[in-house]
Amino acid sequence: MIIVRIIVFIVGTALGVSMLMKTAWYLSMIGRVPWAEKHLGFEGGSRLFYKLIGLLIIFISWIYAFNWLNALLQFLLGGLFRK
Repeated sequence: MIIVRIIVFIVGTALGVSMLMKTAWYLSMIGRVPWAEKHLGFEGGSRLFYKLIGLLIIFISWIYAFNWLNALLQFLLGGLFRK
């Protein structure tokens, strides 16, 4: 099980960093996102969208790899369920 977490950590971080560094390549391979072009900027909305997706991938892979999901949910939702 720990091997899976290490693999997810390495692959997720590498994919996220590559999306941050090579945004133009992802833009040319996948194309523009109409929603992002409309809501995230007038010229570079899709670039910003791909960078945000890269950050989200890094964030999710780190949460999974270090088993922070319970702590994160407790931090975000803990106040709702106090006695």
